[in-house]
Amino acid sequence: MVKTGKWIAKHRILIVLIGILLLIPSVIGTIKTRINYDILSYLPESLETVKGQDVMVDEFGTGAFSMVVVEDMPLKDVQKLKNKFEEIEHVKKVLWYDDIADISVPTSMVPKDLKDIFFADDSTMMLVLFDNTTSSDEAMEAVTNMRAIADKQCFISGMSGVVTDIKNLCLQELPIYVAIAALFSFIVLEITGTSFVVPILFLLCIGISILYNMGTNIFLGEISYLTQALVAILQLGVTMDYSIFLLDSFEENKKRFPGDKNRAMGHAISNTFKSIVSSSITTVAGFAALCLMTFALGKNLGIVMAKGVIIGVICCVTLLPAIILIFDPLIEKTKHKPLIKNTNRLSGFIIRHYKIWLAVFCIGLLPAVYGNNNTKIYYNIDKSLPSTLDSNVANKKLEDTFDMSTMHIIMMDKNISNANKTTLMKDIEKVDGVKWAFGLNSVFGANVPASMIPKDVKDMLQSDEQELVFVCSKYSSATDESNSQIAAINDLVKKYDSNGMVIGEAPLMKDLQDVTDIDLVNVNVASVAAIFIIIMLVFKSISVPIILVAVIEFAINVNMAIPFFQGIELPFVASIVVGTIQLGATVDYAILMTSRYQKERRKGFGKKEAVMNAHKACALSIMTSGFSFFAATFGVAWYSKVDMIGAICTLLSRGALISMACVIFILPAMFIIFDKVICKTSIDFLGEKAKAKAAARA
Repeated sequence: MVKTGKWIAKHRILIVLIGILLLIPSVIGTIKTRINYDILSYLPESLETVKGQDVMVDEFGTGAFSMVVVEDMPLKDVQKLKNKFEEIEHVKKVLWYDDIADISVPTSMVPKDLKDIFFADDSTMMLVLFDNTTSSDEAMEAVTNMRAIADKQCFISGMSGVVTDIKNLCLQELPIYVAIAALFSFIVLEITGTSFVVPILFLLCIGISILYNMGTNIFLGEISYLTQALVAILQLGVTMDYSIFLLDSFEENKKRFPGDKNRAMGHAISNTFKSIVSSSITTVAGFAALCLMTFALGKNLGIVMAKGVIIGVICCVTLLPAIILIFDPLIEKTKHKPLIKNTNRLSGFIIRHYKIWLAVFCIGLLPAVYGNNNTKIYYNIDKSLPSTLDSNVANKKLEDTFDMSTMHIIMMDKNISNANKTTLMKDIEKVDGVKWAFGLNSVFGANVPASMIPKDVKDMLQSDEQELVFVCSKYSSATDESNSQIAAINDLVKKYDSNGMVIGEAPLMKDLQDVTDIDLVNVNVASVAAIFIIIMLVFKSISVPIILVAVIEFAINVNMAIPFFQGIELPFVASIVVGTIQLGATVDYAILMTSRYQKERRKGFGKKEAVMNAHKACALSIMTSGFSFFAATFGVAWYSKVDMIGAICTLLSRGALISMACVIFILPAMFIIFDKVICKTSIDFLGEKAKAKAAARA
C-alpha cells in the first residue's frame, strides 16, 4: 500500500484532473436520477393495498385522486371550474353534482344522500381523479396546474397535493441544508484544526465525493426525497474523520521523512487506509442493516449511504492526498496554534472519578430504556409538514366544512348481486366514523337499468371486472380509530367478495404502521449483531463488543428517550433509522479508544495508567469527530420545515454528542471495572510483553 501511496503522491496532478473529469458524469447522473416524494410507494408490493392501486391503474386508468372544496361560488362558476380542471393534462375525470343531476335544480331539492356528499353550508366538493399514481410526476404536475387556475375559494386536498408540497418544499430547502451543514462543519474544523485552509480542502474533497455518490444513484433509477436530503449531511458528518486521520498521519510522517513529502504522503495513505477501512466497516454495516427492511425506503437509504461511505474512503486515500500535496505550501503558511492543545486535565478528572460515571450509567439506564420504549410515533405523513402549506390548509378545510378527513376506496367484483351490493353499502355506512358511501347502487339505486346511468359516471365506477365504492371517513389517517374502521370495512367486503380490497391513503398508512413496527425490531437486531461480530473479530474478544455496544446502545436509548420526557411525537422514519445510524457512525469513537487502551496495556501499563493514556490520546479526536457530526446535522435540524428530515437530524445531532459523552466519560470506567474480564475473555489482548510484566509484578 505504501508503493500505491507514493504513486498517488507522485501523480497528484493527474489524480486531481481525473477527479475533476469524473464530476461531469456525476452531475449528469445526479440530474437524471428521479426523486420519489411519496413515502407510501416504498411499501412491499405484496401488500393487498399496493396491489389494489396497480389494479386501479390497469382497470380504471386512475391511481390517485384529490378532493376539491369550493367556497361561496355560484354553481355555474363551479361547473366552469370543473370543466377547466378536466382540460388539464393527466386529469382523468372530475366527479361533481352535475354528473348526476342538473345544476338548475335548487340544492334544497337535492336528495339528502347526494346533498351530504356534494354540499355543506356554502361550499361544494368535487372529486378529481388522475391518470397515474399518487407520487407520479404526472399527478404532481396536474395538481400544480389545478392550483394555478384555482382561486382563493378553491382548496385542493388529498395525498397527491401533500406529495406536491413535499416536493416544492424540499427543492426550496435542499441547497440550504447543504450550505448550513458545510458552514457549521467549517466552523468546527477551524476551532479544532491547526490551519485556516485545511477545512476548505476537506469540505471540497467531501463535496466531490458526495457528488460522485449522488451521480452513481442513476443506477438505482430513483431515490427517496429523504435519501436526497440526508445523504450529503450524513456523508459529510460520517466521513470527515477519515480526512482528519489522513492529515494527522501526513504531519507525523513529514517529521519522519523531512524534505520528502511524497514519501511522507505514501506512508500516510498506507496508514490511513488501514485505519479508516477498519473504522468504516462498522459504519457500512450499520447502513447495510437498513437494507433488511421490508419497507423499501430503508434499502434505498442504506444502499446510498453505504455507497457514500465507500466512495468517501476511496476519495480520502486518492483525491484528498493529491489536493493536500498541491496546497501544502499554503497549508504551512496558514497554520495556527490549536485552541485546545490537549485534554490532559479533563482526562485526569474523568479517570479519578470513574465510579461517578459508572453510577450515571446504572442510574440512567432504566429511565432511558423506558423512555425509548414509550416514545410516541406518528405515521400520518401530512403531519410532518407545516400547517400553512396548501395541502394541509385544504385538508383542514375539508375536515371543518364536510366533517371528512380521508376517503377509502372499495374495489370489488362488479358481478356481485345488486341486493348484496346494497346490503354491503348499508352495513358500511353503519361502521363507526363512516359518513357516507358513494357507488352506483347508492346514487342511482339497485333497480336503475345500466343504460340510464351516465356513461362518465359508470366508466369511473365500473370496469369490465371491478366496481368501485368511495367511502368517506371522519377519522384521520394513521389513527387507532381509522385503523379499526378499515379493519371493520375490510371484514364486511370480504364477506361478499373474498378478493375485494379496501385501498387508499388510510389503508396504506395502516399497512405502513404494521410493516415498520416489525422492521424497527429487525433492523435494530441486525445492526447490533453485525457490529458485535465485527468488533469481536477485530479485538478477538467476547467481552469487548458487549461493553462497546452496551455503551453506544445506552447513548441511543438516552437520545430516543428525550422526546418521551419532552412529550414530543416522532415521525416513524426517525425511530427506525436513527438508532442504526447512530450505532454504526459513533461506535467508531469507542473502537478508537479501545484500540489505544489495548495498545497501552500491551506496552505493560496497568489498567488505570493504560486507560488514562488512551483517554489523553483519543479524547480530542473523539470530540472533533462528535462535534463534526453534530455540526453537519444540527443546522439542518434547526432550519428544516419537513419534520421527517428535521426530526432525524435533531436525533442524529443530539445522538452524536450523547455518544461522544458516553465514550469519553462512561467507557473508561467500564475498562477499569472490567479489565480482568476483558483480559480473560480475549485472545492475546495484552501481548507477551505485558503478560511478562504482569507476572513479574505478581
